[in-house]
Amino acid sequence: MSDQTQKELQWYRVADLDELPEGRVKTVVARQKTMALTHLNGEYGAMDNHCPHQGGPLGEGSIEIGTDGECWLRCPWHGWDFNPLTGLPPGGHEDTGQEMFPVEVRNDGIYIGLDPEPPRQQTISDVMTETMVEWGVKSVFGMVGHSNLGLADALRVQEYGGNLKYYGIRHEGAAAFACSAYAKLTGKPAACLSIAGPGATNLLTGLWDAKVDRAPVLALTGQVNVQVLGPGAFQEIDLASAFAAVSRFSQTVLHTSKHAELMTLACKSAIVNRDVAHLIFPDDVQTIPADEGVKASGPGGRIGAQEISPPESAVTEALALIEKSKRPIIVVGYGARNSMPEVIALAEKLNAPILTTFKGKGQIPDSHPLAAGVLGRSGTPIASWFMNECDLILTFGSSFSNHTGIAPYLPIVQVDFEQMALGKFHSVTLPVWGEIGVTAKIFREQLADSTKKVDQRPELAERWAIWRAEKESRLPDDRGNGINSTSIFAALTRLLPEDAIIAVDVGNNTYSFGRYFEAKQQRVLMSGYLGSIGFSFPAALGAWAATQDHEEFKERKVVSISGDGGFGQYLAEFTTAVKYGMDITHILLNNHLLGKISKEQRAGEWEVWQTSLHNPNMGSYAKLCGGYGKRVTSTDQLDTVIQEALDYKGPALVEIMSDPELI
Repeated sequence: MSDQTQKELQWYRVADLDELPEGRVKTVVARQKTMALTHLNGEYGAMDNHCPHQGGPLGEGSIEIGTDGECWLRCPWHGWDFNPLTGLPPGGHEDTGQEMFPVEVRNDGIYIGLDPEPPRQQTISDVMTETMVEWGVKSVFGMVGHSNLGLADALRVQEYGGNLKYYGIRHEGAAAFACSAYAKLTGKPAACLSIAGPGATNLLTGLWDAKVDRAPVLALTGQVNVQVLGPGAFQEIDLASAFAAVSRFSQTVLHTSKHAELMTLACKSAIVNRDVAHLIFPDDVQTIPADEGVKASGPGGRIGAQEISPPESAVTEALALIEKSKRPIIVVGYGARNSMPEVIALAEKLNAPILTTFKGKGQIPDSHPLAAGVLGRSGTPIASWFMNECDLILTFGSSFSNHTGIAPYLPIVQVDFEQMALGKFHSVTLPVWGEIGVTAKIFREQLADSTKKVDQRPELAERWAIWRAEKESRLPDDRGNGINSTSIFAALTRLLPEDAIIAVDVGNNTYSFGRYFEAKQQRVLMSGYLGSIGFSFPAALGAWAATQDHEEFKERKVVSISGDGGFGQYLAEFTTAVKYGMDITHILLNNHLLGKISKEQRAGEWEVWQTSLHNPNMGSYAKLCGGYGKRVTSTDQLDTVIQEALDYKGPALVEIMSDPELI
């Protein structure tokens, strides 16, 4: 090797002087290149780590003496042999030998020389991830694996360029839930990444949560090589069929695809349809060089204004019904979350109480003079009182689920931007198709100023006083089996920041949250229509990511609330929160029981069976993971420990030993 060649090489320290014993081999990495480093008879050799047979890792092999007395590096997969210092196989055929790299032994370690790194060639994956970024995708949650490495490298380039953030999770289900919560909070998509086969199928529960709650999510799944699709290669499943029901848009990326356009269609479908879009990336397609001069695509000229005004005839009919009523109420669902100022202004003109569905909890502060709390099974007696006393229901963005129980026998004006939601489960008096904020504003502006309605605010104040007195009377309840839920959620009402983002789970803890917690300006995230256990903590990961990406959510505290059954589903994700320094406070109600299921078994006159849970000390677990953790066993500890957790800058867990009966 000439002096000039030596000077052009880039040298990388790969091992200490005493790291590799005589007669041994190990895998080392220089730049992104993996090599098998050998130490034999006082000499070091470095060869390409991939056996030419099936890519077996030579650095995991062994040095053995052959029948000819020579030493050979033997591949651990199928036994192919190579000379450790020349890379040649037995017989010396150079065309089946291994590429060798220069090695230098220096005073501070072993060095390997590589040619200067060539410029990175743009790939199909690069074009598609650049397009994804152009469409506003700022966060990706996922797990890097063998069938998505080319795509993962393109995401790495985007992250290193400051264009997006990547969060490596412990289970793909958590990635999908995080994306769903991110989208529910912001209205903008995040992406989840998985390998083929089991990684992809692990995404499905979280993606169904996004689908049924109308949250835009982008799912990116690896797949086996195109040439082995069909016969049943390792980890191959029919991803197109597996994702057909859960995704509004699902396509396989091929070498002949219009790659920027394909990603544009996926992003547009997710955003416009508020649904799941899915792209399948075969392993061999991911690294194909992009055509010269190909450009990423973006949203410019691809999406129009979405404010839909209702037909004049529908407005006229609605106004007539409103004018006729004396005690109207307004019911708001999750679909009205971005239109509340106009809905509240209409309610103030009508002196109409505002009831929310459980999914709509927090969309109006409970301190507002017209707030009536949550209607339904997770609700308050205040809301049910006004449902029974009203003579007209104006409902905005609600789904009419059985859980809510909007009375179908009363006159109903239903407003929704989704036509299929109008009269979905039963006919209503007047379905009105229009964007909710636009429609509420039109109603308010066209209603006569002299509209005579019963002022229901004094009744609201009276009903709140009765309910608060009832809650106060429950605070001392103590059976000696844990803290009652009234006390827990009274403490959270006192202590949680007014603008916190709160992710809740399912079960008795969530019913109690709906009944007892009094919302201020907080945003509440939940697995609404799917009602999936385990949602809350992965959702908090997604919500925290949104606070880093979007100015409107900056500095807002993220809190999650669950039972021990829910947290147990994804408790390993606490380590994810620690890894990325996520400022999340988790409130864990631990009763060593699937309490809601036990309650249902008793209600159905079944024997309570297999609902008990065995848990570690979760406060100690959180500390072992590197965060804040503390267990609370008495009511007088609640405020101090919860406040400590809220003040902690990082992941914190408060384990509250709760009574499964005092809910």
